[in-house]
Amino acid sequence: MVNVTGSRILGSGSALPERIVSNAELAAQIDTSDEWIVERTGIRQRYIAGESETTASLAIKAAQAALNDAGLTASDIGLIIVATATPDNTFPATATKVQNALGCNGGVAFDVAAVCSGFLYALTTADSLLTTGMAKRAMVIGAETFSRILDWEDRTTCVLFGDGAGAVVMEAADCVDPAHEGGPGILASRLHADGANHDLLYVDGGPSTTQTVGHLRMKGREVFRHAVVNLSSVLNEVIEDAGVSAQDIDWVVPHQANARILDATAKKLGIPPEKVVVTVDQHANTSAASVPLAFDVARRDGRIKPGDLVMFEAMGGGFTWGASLVRV
Repeated sequence: MVNVTGSRILGSGSALPERIVSNAELAAQIDTSDEWIVERTGIRQRYIAGESETTASLAIKAAQAALNDAGLTASDIGLIIVATATPDNTFPATATKVQNALGCNGGVAFDVAAVCSGFLYALTTADSLLTTGMAKRAMVIGAETFSRILDWEDRTTCVLFGDGAGAVVMEAADCVDPAHEGGPGILASRLHADGANHDLLYVDGGPSTTQTVGHLRMKGREVFRHAVVNLSSVLNEVIEDAGVSAQDIDWVVPHQANARILDATAKKLGIPPEKVVVTVDQHANTSAASVPLAFDVARRDGRIKPGDLVMFEAMGGGFTWGASLVRV
């Protein structure tokens, strides 16, 4: 029995915009159809932020829900990390807006930009800072308003994305090594990036290049191929690091990009589809928000229970990708 300093998830929360946009509504505006979208992506609807809804406002709602779930108050939080590719402003960090709204100013607050892998980058960063004593508890949020960077005349991309936020509260804990004794905590994480594939998924704007926000551009077929290979590889790395088998995993909570990617990745690992949490049909691709949003949905509907072994995984523009194995 080895005593280690680790971190664990205490609670979760999520938030979605008020407006739901169905495939049929999109089909009335662009050259597409419900059948075309469902067959290629599995998406049936998405939530789109209204004028008064922003990445920060969604993040704040998700954070408040996570605090309530954990039975904590804002004063208990010493670290806030927001993963987003669609911040309210170029600066300051959206995390500082969340911090001020919650009323826990004075601690650490910053954003992480790793697109769809952002939540995993933020989760791993928070785990590292908690285990070194930077804070006792952290709020880790994935929040996006991707509708603000979509080209609504490009039917190959605008149908894929939605807006939303998900959050988890984490706590540093001197605990029995969870990898060997079954206690709650983050067992293993791996992160990767490959800038050589920048042009396969990117936004064609930015402050230092075009002085504009720009629009999302993607070569879907190439992204799909890289996603299946990269995710299968990193999942095997994390499984090996944690000393478990794929059969030991109770749930996989993947980035909700495309139903076909979810199916192909699970098949490569030999994980049955009924162990994969799927929300892409209802939320579409919410980028950094998709993993914590899906996690919160599955916890609240009773699928994910205390003691379950849960695998998070994601890949996004950059390319960035990663996975974390957590016992909840």
